[in-house]
Amino acid sequence: MIDLGLTKIAVIGVVALVVIGPEKLPKVARMAGTLYGRAQRYLNDVKSEVSREMELDELKNLRKQAEEAASTFKDEMENSIGKDMAEVEAALRDQPMATPALDLYTPTNEDMARKAKDFRRKRVVRSAAVPLWYKQQAGVRTHVISGAARMKRHRPGSRKNASFF
Repeated sequence: MIDLGLTKIAVIGVVALVVIGPEKLPKVARMAGTLYGRAQRYLNDVKSEVSREMELDELKNLRKQAEEAASTFKDEMENSIGKDMAEVEAALRDQPMATPALDLYTPTNEDMARKAKDFRRKRVVRSAAVPLWYKQQAGVRTHVISGAARMKRHRPGSRKNASFF
């Protein structure tokens, strides 16, 4: 790059002042600054685009490797499952088929009534186990209000009887 020291910049400024003149020098300096800023932004954009493309290429290579590993794993699993299935079928052909009787449990009316009673009991215990004073202290809602009522309650200026005391 160009090695510009303080003395070189001062010499360039004095030459520019003499050549351009004191009236136009601020405009030219502003324009030079904006052009320099644009050039820097352009270079930064190009650098970021190049690095983004490099990262994209690396990600594509990584994706290709992962897909290859997944396909080899899938092939190995299909082969091993096929071998296992062949062994199971061969073992089943060698032994006589004995189908065990399937006893499926069907609940009776008494079982259903007992489960409903237990559910109601658990629901009461769940809601009544915590004392009301603790719920109030912890900020747990004990009453449900509608959305419209909640909006009215929290809308600014909805409380007309609000006083300092």
